[in-house]
Amino acid sequence: MEVVHERCAGMDISKGDAKVCVRTPSTRAGFYHTEVTTYGATTNEVLRLRADLLAARVSVVVMEATGDYWKPFFFVLQEQLNVELVNAKQAKNIPGRKSDVSDARWLAELAAHGLLRASFVPEETQRQLRDLTRTRKHYAEEQNREYSRLEKNLEDAGIKLSSVASSLTLVSVRSILEAMVTGQRDPQVLASLVHPSMRKKTLPLVEALTGRFTDHHAFMVKTHLGTIDYLGEAITGLETRIEELMTPFRGARDAIMDIPGIAATVADGIIAEIGADMDVFPSPGQLASWAGVAPGQNESAGRIKSTKTTHGNHYLRGYLGIAVLSISRTKNTYLGVKYRRIASRRGKLKAVVAIERTLLVIIWNMLHNGVAYTELGADYYQKLNPQRTIDRAIKQLTKLGLNVSITPTAAA
Repeated sequence: MEVVHERCAGMDISKGDAKVCVRTPSTRAGFYHTEVTTYGATTNEVLRLRADLLAARVSVVVMEATGDYWKPFFFVLQEQLNVELVNAKQAKNIPGRKSDVSDARWLAELAAHGLLRASFVPEETQRQLRDLTRTRKHYAEEQNREYSRLEKNLEDAGIKLSSVASSLTLVSVRSILEAMVTGQRDPQVLASLVHPSMRKKTLPLVEALTGRFTDHHAFMVKTHLGTIDYLGEAITGLETRIEELMTPFRGARDAIMDIPGIAATVADGIIAEIGADMDVFPSPGQLASWAGVAPGQNESAGRIKSTKTTHGNHYLRGYLGIAVLSISRTKNTYLGVKYRRIASRRGKLKAVVAIERTLLVIIWNMLHNGVAYTELGADYYQKLNPQRTIDRAIKQLTKLGLNVSITPTAAA
């Protein structure tokens, strides 16, 4: 097999150290010498490793993307060396007699023959955006869980606020809860604290606020509200920082937000995950595959065994899922119609994946070619094949026992 890199290194990284295999030409023609050395995971040890690799004149260093342990090595070595982060699935070793040393040797062997493909590692500003948007997502999810805990506490006290108010996040609900925490227990007084728009629900509120709310429940509600407020302040701080770092990506974000169903928060998350430079993804299909919304390839002897999607980027899948949920509720958009057409034939789950892939294809073309989003309209498929639309309508009317005669209008 052709040797692409005469001098290369493979690294198997753990939390405390890294096994590094350096593969260099031997004194005998056609043979290679491998030496495995253990380095610590501290910055000084990584700097020592970098010096040794530079001395060995390696042309490429390969490491697996497992956990976050690769980061201290990758970013320091990348400053002066050609470093490739690879998917562990691609570098899977032969089962049996597996060890850190053998893994490092195997990676070096694969790197020497150019059999590995480097994974996408964003530049620093985008990595910071990822940290911020992912943390905001986690905090928002935790805030929702805290509201669920609050509701359970109220249920324990026999307070049925959530059955009357549309959400526990309402200002009126907050006023009632704060009054209950301070000692107010009279349902009539509590019901009078709501916003005028909720006054029509006074009687159901009085009924819902009649329970056995004790000092213990008051303490728990106060604790939950404090946690919710803390998370809210943290989310606000994250959003301020996101806006600051979004400056170089603002044009791309605004373009993405032109797509129906994509709000600012979702656009922020998409930009943080894929960036604005689509040159890192040679085609929209490769972007879809990287995200995990493209069919998998598993063929043997002419038989396709499985086409399940890969795991991909679950953060990006989450943002796309939110967008698809919003799109599914639209009535006069091309994407909304496409979702319902696929859902009627293949089911909702497959429709979600299909629209997620469509969104990535649209985003890739917008950012790569610098074009704006064009809404094709809800009647796109009807205009695409008018005769099929006519035949389908006639078929449906015939099933209802009607004789149909089609006469084109003068305008047609």
